[in-house]
Amino acid sequence: MNNRVRLLVVDDELIALKNLEYILKKEGYEVVGTQSGVKALKLLEEEEFPVVLTDLRMEKVNGMQILERCRQLYPYSEVIIITAYATIDSAVEAMKKGAYHYIAKPYKFDEVRKVVAEAVEKNRLQKEVKKLKERLKNYEKSQVIIVTEDENMRKLLQMARKVAPTDCNILISGETGTGKELLARYIHDHSLRAKGPMLAINCGAFHEELLANELFGHEKGAFTGANYLKKGLIEMASQGTLFLDEITDMSHAMQTKLMRVIQEKEIMRLGGTSPIKVDVRFIAATNQDIQEAVKNGRFREDLYYRLNVVSLHIPPLCERKGDIPLLSYYFLKKYADSMNKDIKKISSEVIEILTNYDYPGNIRELENIIERGVALCLGDVLQPEHLPEDLRRLEIRTFRKRGERYPTLKEQEKSYILWVLKKFSGNKTRAAEVLGIDRVSLWRKLKRYGIEK
Repeated sequence: MNNRVRLLVVDDELIALKNLEYILKKEGYEVVGTQSGVKALKLLEEEEFPVVLTDLRMEKVNGMQILERCRQLYPYSEVIIITAYATIDSAVEAMKKGAYHYIAKPYKFDEVRKVVAEAVEKNRLQKEVKKLKERLKNYEKSQVIIVTEDENMRKLLQMARKVAPTDCNILISGETGTGKELLARYIHDHSLRAKGPMLAINCGAFHEELLANELFGHEKGAFTGANYLKKGLIEMASQGTLFLDEITDMSHAMQTKLMRVIQEKEIMRLGGTSPIKVDVRFIAATNQDIQEAVKNGRFREDLYYRLNVVSLHIPPLCERKGDIPLLSYYFLKKYADSMNKDIKKISSEVIEILTNYDYPGNIRELENIIERGVALCLGDVLQPEHLPEDLRRLEIRTFRKRGERYPTLKEQEKSYILWVLKKFSGNKTRAAEVLGIDRVSLWRKLKRYGIEK
């Protein structure tokens, strides 16, 4: 199995080597064994082993040399020295050089099992802490940038900064691709928890059992294959923020468990017997109508009120058209820099095409369009030919909600007439032909909709 822990065992005595391999394989480990210290060093150059068990006295390369090289290459790997020539001096020397444990031959099988299991767990925990520290460093250095000149977005960010230090739970709503997680990170970076971890999970990406394991973790032996303790995201996010995306996709059973965490400020790992205290701020997000989900019983009302202490709604990109050129240039610089291209400008034709589009995928879609354009552009100006063909032809038509309601047929017709008139520079005769009506009918519609052309 690929997820089994691989151990390196080194002993120049074949019988001793086979005994260790037998013990460890029965415990579920994958074992790489060798009688040669030279071969062991070569294996270490090629691969990192969480735990290395090595005999002390061997020809050419001994256990101390293997210990020293392993610690140089992999600071978090644990080395266990096993020897039939145990002395206090050699034991002290091994410990000074970073050995995890020193076992004298003849040993008891249970002793080996216990020491190896503890070493494997220590290695896993050290790596987990390392990753967490790296995340923390990135968050401490990072400054979340939300690009906007839109008045409503500015008010939204102002509200976000106000509530960030209060530590209350927040519910963010908005269509897919509007930047809900980015806003959550913005809030975290402006909160009193900024030096703590900011972790995120998409609740719709896991079925119930997997989501429970991700959020709450499990104890070693909690189920078949649970060979080590696993901390859940809630526990790992303690002193920080946990972002729960697509919260309305969470099952009722998981909603109940989450409600208990918020109320009691504690979790229970799967297979655990003692509750673990946690200090987490929850920021939840959804692209659905969560109030409707509460009404029809898909979402717990009490959990809704617990999460919705403050509600923030991100408008879709089609409602902040003025931000499209600004965002386009932001993404242009981002991808031009990453692809080592000297693209400085976006043509006016491209800006017009981008501004006229409604973006069902919102900012994420705009970013993908610009990334594609940068990849195709060989000059220093992004031109229409660098855009997707259907976008260039304006063949993409989108039908979408406007805020909390759907646009009327009247609004859609007015929008289309305006678009056609713009394409033909206000030429009513040509516009009427394209619309399939006569000039008098067009004039009546213009008058009805209050369009002065």
